[in-house]
Amino acid sequence: MPIKERAIEIVSLLSFLIFLLGCKEEPEPKFEDSKIRDYANALYNRQLYQQSVEEYTYLLDNYELDDSEAANINYIIGDIYFERIRDYENALAYYLKIKHLYPESPLIEEVNKKMVQCLERLERTADAQQVLEEAAMLDPSQAKKSRPGEVIAKIGKRKITTGDLQHEISKLPPYMQSQLNDKSKKIDFLKQYIATELFYDSAKRQGLHKDKEVIEATFQAKKNFMVQKLLEKEISESVNITDSDVELYYKAHKEKFAEKDDEGNVVRIKPLEEVRKQVIQNLIRERQQEAYNQKLQKMMRELAVKIYEDKLE
Repeated sequence: MPIKERAIEIVSLLSFLIFLLGCKEEPEPKFEDSKIRDYANALYNRQLYQQSVEEYTYLLDNYELDDSEAANINYIIGDIYFERIRDYENALAYYLKIKHLYPESPLIEEVNKKMVQCLERLERTADAQQVLEEAAMLDPSQAKKSRPGEVIAKIGKRKITTGDLQHEISKLPPYMQSQLNDKSKKIDFLKQYIATELFYDSAKRQGLHKDKEVIEATFQAKKNFMVQKLLEKEISESVNITDSDVELYYKAHKEKFAEKDDEGNVVRIKPLEEVRKQVIQNLIRERQQEAYNQKLQKMMRELAVKIYEDKLE
């Protein structure tokens, strides 16, 4: 057989094989869609939000869902990004997906509101205004959304679930979280949370979110929080504590951690292992203060900061 014809035959055979491989059926998912959804819900309720998003996304990509179910899952993912992870760009992307792919969904009115809130947090006020103008009406939503967790309260048509409550508790300092172990304390916290939401909604209806003092206070709070986050990041990265550091600090400050009588006299020097946690905390605090002072002085030198104390009365 001539070389040219042989080459054509080989190419044809390869093309046929590629076609057959392309026609090969994808394996069926190992688990039912309800099990994947229950697993995603369980992750959500354990505050494993990113992992929960991954399972919901797997559900969307690997199962045949009707438009209502698909829109609802996309909404749940958007809400996780918005309310839990605080990733407003990804949240906005999922809300937009619902608006464009599932325009008949009863979630659209709620989606429009959430899009506005995302854009406001991203400081894209012009885009937020455009969404408001495009939406015929934003009050009140008829959406029948499904949220992970058992429903434990309602504010009108808004549902509050066990997952919502646990998330709010998780934002408290550890010592406050430890005080909410029994049911009665959780009920009190839930009532306080609902009260805050009710008064906040009332304040918004009265237009207080546009009040000049509120806007200024919000800006100042944002500025202070940004500074705090910056310091936490940069100072924590610059403070490294080793075992030898802890031992040296303990030896130099033994009396600070000693047991004393009512008159302040040392009655017993506590061994390092007994006070190690306190020693580490004190050492970290001092190192952080040193790092803060060094960074501040460096910035003041670089920007030629001058303070005219003599002109202050």
